[in-house]
Amino acid sequence: MAVFLLLLLLLVSAVSGDEDAFIGVNIGTDISDMPSPTEVVALLKAQGIRHVRLYDADRAILLALANTGIQVTVSVPNDQLLGIGQSNATAANWVARNIVSHVPATNITAIAVGSEVLNALPNAGPILVSALKFIHSALVASNLDSQIKVSTPHSSSIIMDSFPPSQAFFNRSWDPVMIPLLKFLQSTGSYLMLNVYPYYDYVQSNGKIPLDYALFRPLPPNKEAVDANTLLHYTNVFDAVVDAAYFAMSYLNFTNIPVVVTESGWPSKGDSSEPDAIVDNANTYNSNLIKHVLNKTGTPKHPRIAVSTYIYELYNEDLRTGSDSEKNWGLFDANGIPVYTMHLTGAGTVFANDTTNQTFCVAKRGADPKMLQAALDWACGPGEVNCSPLLQGHPCYEPNNVVSHSTYAFNAYYQRMAKSPGTCDFKGVASITTTDPSHGSCRFPGSSFGKNGTLFNGTSLAPSLNDTSSGCPPQYHGSGSFTTSVIIGALLMGAVSL
Repeated sequence: MAVFLLLLLLLVSAVSGDEDAFIGVNIGTDISDMPSPTEVVALLKAQGIRHVRLYDADRAILLALANTGIQVTVSVPNDQLLGIGQSNATAANWVARNIVSHVPATNITAIAVGSEVLNALPNAGPILVSALKFIHSALVASNLDSQIKVSTPHSSSIIMDSFPPSQAFFNRSWDPVMIPLLKFLQSTGSYLMLNVYPYYDYVQSNGKIPLDYALFRPLPPNKEAVDANTLLHYTNVFDAVVDAAYFAMSYLNFTNIPVVVTESGWPSKGDSSEPDAIVDNANTYNSNLIKHVLNKTGTPKHPRIAVSTYIYELYNEDLRTGSDSEKNWGLFDANGIPVYTMHLTGAGTVFANDTTNQTFCVAKRGADPKMLQAALDWACGPGEVNCSPLLQGHPCYEPNNVVSHSTYAFNAYYQRMAKSPGTCDFKGVASITTTDPSHGSCRFPGSSFGKNGTLFNGTSLAPSLNDTSSGCPPQYHGSGSFTTSVIIGALLMGAVSL
């Protein structure tokens, strides 16, 4: 099933500001145990997600989305772009097969033609606008052009000199494409699709961009970035990049085209060269991004006009090639279990996993491994914690390291002691968090996931993991790398209510 389902975690129909903000996400196909279309749609419904983006036009998922009311953006994959851009008939056939045959039962509202074409497939640049026009003409012929917008997602790297935003402009070498593209978007009432990744901006800045600035954490006024030309203050990378796109369009004399962010997110895990790809930061970024959009904060250039945004992505993709971070952008694992629990107080029904009032006890980041081991031994011994889930072959054995195992044991003790003051200390190597540390099939005591893999809303997408064993195994030790990959939290905006 070729589905890359970009569950849009927030789309506010851009500059018009007329629609309420909403949330969705992205599903990739590089998953070893790909959920069925029915399971995907069940998860979308359960989490209150009403907007989704697909990386293709997979028939199975489009049929599963029928009669749900969920608004869908489908995509023309890059490998089909050349054929469509060179043949009006090919474009018409694509629309007939992938769009007309599914509407109105499936609520398709947009078509993304290609993905980052100017970067990923530059030889297709000259026919990109033709592809959009041919697709649009086929929609007009089917009387669907007023219902379905046509655009193409760009990498933010096509924007030069993005700070200060007022000086930004598109890569001049692409003017022969961008100018007719913007004319098309303007004439059809469509929007500029832009992929915005503050994570990469932060990583590639060589320390010039503070982590807080990338993660939406509140900054004191003297730390905010100021555009000297406009005197606009920028408190986060996301707004600065979006405004750079607005200014770049203004440079070409286009001032009324909305920006929709088709991809944005933060990886929850990375390799040794990616120390900031951790669960805490992913939780913080996505939680704060959602709040930022749902609150209709807008950008300094367009205040109070929320920017439509698709969050990348719905599921972790364990089969993707490249670094560990490439595999870990998801909000859920393939069983529908959250990688972390976002804190979205005031976000309404979107993502039913707000457990702000819950607390958990976890190992402190950077704690001495020997002290963690001693505390782990105490918890599983004199502390009378049932540590059997940490045994090899049991749900919480992996990752097999002292940080992960001690986090489980510390929390089990803390929950068993009814979260009494002083029961989450363990000689200074433990701390309290409101982020549920459960991961994969490992359910921590006090978790809202339920005993049988039941999600917060009652949708069961995971196998039963009831463990009836008891007693204290003789030893719980962690081998392998010293990581904090299981400690789930959020680092910004006061850790997003953490």
